[in-house]
Amino acid sequence: MAKTEPAVFTNMCMIYDGDKILVQDRVDPDWPGVTFPGGHVEPGESFIRSVIREMKEETGLDIREPRLCGIKQWVDNRENYRYIVLFYKTDKFSGALKSSDEGVMRWIRLDELKNYHLAESFDEMIKVFLDDDLSESYNYYVGDRWVCENL
Repeated sequence: MAKTEPAVFTNMCMIYDGDKILVQDRVDPDWPGVTFPGGHVEPGESFIRSVIREMKEETGLDIREPRLCGIKQWVDNRENYRYIVLFYKTDKFSGALKSSDEGVMRWIRLDELKNYHLAESFDEMIKVFLDDDLSESYNYYVGDRWVCENL
């Protein structure tokens, strides 16, 4: 049995300011809805530098001191690779907020999330961002449906 497998690394960041969180209303038809901004780690790029770059590209903000607070992962059995999303959060940022072609950025209170159409599984992911006792959102197939297990 092989000890390695192909993997795709991405990141997502919860930028917060007091009781407000920055969310992105994504326009991608493959994964629409409200979520935190994020993106792919480029080949040869550090994870921290990738989240700083992605936040600048998608929000216009320069973030500082992003803290790793969890991961989400799943195995894509059709393509045979592991997809890993590194979760970060920070309240240290500067710059002017802007939206991108990925979606509209807006500040909302956490309790307002229930008023929005959330991206698939974001309701489970946010638990890992908020609960220090959780560190992983693991997704897997049971039959023909996805199951999310927060650990």
